[in-house]
Amino acid sequence: MSTAGAKPRVLHEGPVGRWVEELVVLPNGNRATLQLLHHPGAAAVVPFVSGDRILLLRQYRHAAGGFIWEVPAGKLDPGEAPERCATRELEEETGYRAGRLQRTGSILTTPGFTDERIHLFCAFDLEPGRLAQESQEVIEIHELEFSQALEMIGREEIVDAKTIVALFHATRTRANT
Repeated sequence: MSTAGAKPRVLHEGPVGRWVEELVVLPNGNRATLQLLHHPGAAAVVPFVSGDRILLLRQYRHAAGGFIWEVPAGKLDPGEAPERCATRELEEETGYRAGRLQRTGSILTTPGFTDERIHLFCAFDLEPGRLAQESQEVIEIHELEFSQALEMIGREEIVDAKTIVALFHATRTRANT
């Protein structure tokens, strides 16, 4: 897909990203006007307390209608490397620092309207750090068996896409560590 020559029109710019309207030429030659969210990206991390135990968050998400299960995650700051973001978010949201961080992959969250890419990691050899949850975050920290988290996906108790993919990637990573 290429732009049709017109500069994108900014509809809104805020802390989550920049909404634009773009005239594009599709691969089939058709023109389309699309509204897109340009997002700086994010990082998410599965924190392993031990070989079989992880930390998961129950976080209040107004858009989702209440509390949902999630791995620690957050938006990249300008110029921030995904590894740094994962490390920062892990400590801020759980109070633990990673002794070792391993990249497991990345996902496009909803490519129909945004370029947001979430970089996925596993954290090992956790050490106490400094909890620094933001004022708009309502988070409960839970330690549970890794297998229990996978079962929660099957029961649709975990419905957050980044968390589901991060846990599935962690099964492969965990088998190779």
